[in-house]
Amino acid sequence: HEAEILEGSVRNTGIHACGVIITPDEITNYVPVSTAKDSDMWCTQFDNSVVESAGLLKMDFLGLKTLTLIKDAIQIIKQRHQIEIDIEAIPIDDDLTYKLFQKGHTVGVFQYESEGMQKHMKDLKPSVFEDLIAMNALYRPGPMDYIPSFVKRKNGLEAITYDLPEMEDYLKDTYGITVYQEQVMLLSQKLAGFSKGEADVLRKAMGKKQKDVLDKMKGKFIEGATSNGHPADKLEKIWTDWEAFASYAFNKSHSTCYAWIAYQTAYLKAHYPAEYMAAVLSNNMSDIKSVSFFMQECKKQNLPVLGPDVNESKSLFSVNEKGEIRFGLAAVKGVGESAVESIIAEQKNGRFESIFDYLKRVDSKGTSKKTLENLALSGALDAFGIRRSAFFAPDGKNESFVETLVKFSSVIREEQNTTQVSMFDDDAASVIVEPQPAQVEPWDTMTQLSREKEVVGMYISGHPLDDFALEIKSFCTEGGLALIQDLNAINGRDLKLAGTITEFNEKFTRSSNKPFGTFNMEDYDSHFEFVLFGEDYLKFKHLLYSGSKIFLVGRSQPRKFGTEINGMEFKINRIEPLFEIREKMGRFLDISVSINKLSDALIDKIYNSLENGTGKAQVRMKVLTDNGELKLPANAFNRVSINTEVLSRLDALEEIEYEVSES
Repeated sequence: HEAEILEGSVRNTGIHACGVIITPDEITNYVPVSTAKDSDMWCTQFDNSVVESAGLLKMDFLGLKTLTLIKDAIQIIKQRHQIEIDIEAIPIDDDLTYKLFQKGHTVGVFQYESEGMQKHMKDLKPSVFEDLIAMNALYRPGPMDYIPSFVKRKNGLEAITYDLPEMEDYLKDTYGITVYQEQVMLLSQKLAGFSKGEADVLRKAMGKKQKDVLDKMKGKFIEGATSNGHPADKLEKIWTDWEAFASYAFNKSHSTCYAWIAYQTAYLKAHYPAEYMAAVLSNNMSDIKSVSFFMQECKKQNLPVLGPDVNESKSLFSVNEKGEIRFGLAAVKGVGESAVESIIAEQKNGRFESIFDYLKRVDSKGTSKKTLENLALSGALDAFGIRRSAFFAPDGKNESFVETLVKFSSVIREEQNTTQVSMFDDDAASVIVEPQPAQVEPWDTMTQLSREKEVVGMYISGHPLDDFALEIKSFCTEGGLALIQDLNAINGRDLKLAGTITEFNEKFTRSSNKPFGTFNMEDYDSHFEFVLFGEDYLKFKHLLYSGSKIFLVGRSQPRKFGTEINGMEFKINRIEPLFEIREKMGRFLDISVSINKLSDALIDKIYNSLENGTGKAQVRMKVLTDNGELKLPANAFNRVSINTEVLSRLDALEEIEYEVSES
């Protein structure tokens, strides 16, 4: 009885994210309406398919933040270059833009930024806009299988064929491969005499996988096409291909719009890389992980991303006169919107020449204790030549220099507001003695970076692992900590990882009250929480503390007491200090040089680069020839220590390449 009451009742009202019903008159004259949950917005009580069958027009209006990104990039370009770009009037055959696609430099480019798409762009080498439209439609589950053939045909490595010669008119731009719904519509009209209405019914049946409709239309297609003189066997094949195509058919007009937006973003990135990436970063400020990712892309493009600066930064990311990207002041925690506005407004009156000039010109919101502290921690006050550590050190009055500065700014403001004039007609503020910071040592790199991360959410001026680039490249598993996110995918595989410990906790087991440890470790791109029990914990405990940089070896394996749901664990076999790894594992220093660049002078330079090095690593040198490589005798060089001094001298030799290895 209860089931009968529930059956047929409305469980909830679904609202399409961007669906809009358009009627020629008052909507209530056509369909019943109701208000959406928790709002006054009207919704139809009919489903979208029923509304359409009633003859009303349903439109989907999508919002894209990419349009805001483009607008922001154009604004930054205008501010820096005094150029007004009409993004709808850019040339569609721009060589620099297509080169960007061909090189796969599409991080930050709408719809084309995934690693898979980057690879396909490099293989395809698109040269016309039609290529971009097609790849946008093909790079989806299903049609993706056609990409290898599409690439080969584009580059002349596979013959372009058509089931019927008449199909070339509509399949030429996609190298004989059916990619779009529109191609099916046009071909059904040309081959079988379908009306435009029937072609649209076919399109919709394919898109919505309406097999009963497709089955009815097949007979009409075969009959119409055979009466036009086309062979039945070819028509059967074409229809079979179309039915398979139905599961992923894409709309060309949709793909074209997306490709055009992508082309616009690529054009801006190709011609104004700093301004475009500044806009990309600004539009991702709410997601620290995305900001970090795009900062890495800037690094690959040799675009410096500098921390915030009260003289150069705007609210969001911007580009300075040198073409460097600057962090926005709005990214600094504890610095309110009004303080940011006050600082930016005063920038128009010239640079702040000193911290005291800043305090005299910026209002109280920009000179509060919290604001000054966080600006100092972020590096936004570095230009004034005061060490960050000095802002927080006692300055002789048992208070920090920041606290002294806050008092100084209050006195200055009070003097500026007074109407009294001294008897000597001097500026009263000018006689106030400017306090000086204490002479203290700068923070070590890790402390500075950690404090920076506190107020910005990420490292800006560097990374704790920057000094260990050689170790990571030479001895660690490519992919780093990101590989551990899926333990099943790396089952049985030994991983060598480097990272910084950001948090460590000692805990005790409930059953036996024995100690165990948990620690968070992060590298450039990812982080993971590890757990150590028993003897393993006691063996490695001395290396586990916040800020410790470690080298870790382990493997994913079935959990000893695991379940079907969570049956894997990462077993740590070795942990060592990262700074010891180069000396321990760097057994060989391999130097390679092309025979075309080889000379007596270069050999002398290599010897001179290594002469002060005495250590354990064996130098191996090979000469690259057109027919392979020629290895010099192993005893041609003395053993060396792979230290920073030796490597910096080798870095200066542009003619050679080198790597450090364990075997």
